[in-house]
Amino acid sequence: MNENPDENEKVDFKKHWNAAYQKSPVTNLGWYEENPTPSVELIESCNLPKEALIFNAGAGATTLISELLVKGYGNIVVNDISSVALSELKSQLPAPMNATVQFVVDDLTNPSELLKIKNVDLWHDRAVLHFFTEEKQQKAYFDLLKGALKPKGFVILAEFNLEGAKKCSGLDVFNYNEEMLQKRLGTDFVLLKSFNYTYTQPSGNIREYVYTLFQKKL
Repeated sequence: MNENPDENEKVDFKKHWNAAYQKSPVTNLGWYEENPTPSVELIESCNLPKEALIFNAGAGATTLISELLVKGYGNIVVNDISSVALSELKSQLPAPMNATVQFVVDDLTNPSELLKIKNVDLWHDRAVLHFFTEEKQQKAYFDLLKGALKPKGFVILAEFNLEGAKKCSGLDVFNYNEEMLQKRLGTDFVLLKSFNYTYTQPSGNIREYVYTLFQKKL
């Protein structure tokens, strides 16, 4: 667990993440996934219709969106606090399919535009929630999630697990296990799947994740 849970409160996240994407090629970033297989497999297991609204929280320049477009999903909202990251992502998406993707630059812990997002069928977060080390940040995040997701909607949370790194990109992180995520979501959500996953960074270093799939009750 993080020993200094208020450290990230002092960070200008927008400035930090814009700088991270400006100073290095996307493929060199520690969280870059060439093949986002765990996420794709969990999303496919939900058996969603292709027109389902999929929300990707803190997407950065993920390869997941291209994968989903190729698979025929055409109603995707992509969010990040970094406009630089989303510009990079947009430039990499296959045309003309990218026209179906909505891009929202906003802060998950202090949302404005994101408050308009409703009736989400699937909320996906890989390596975002664990950067919110303050209680008020975590509460804001989960309040937003619960308000956006429709009944019977799905949530994928993939965060550093309890054996995982305690810092990433120079920032402290808050490590999770499935029970902690369940507690945060509350009794209105059912855990469908959970597994630990070892991710190998472009540098060759490894990071330990917990992947979870929840479904909201009626």
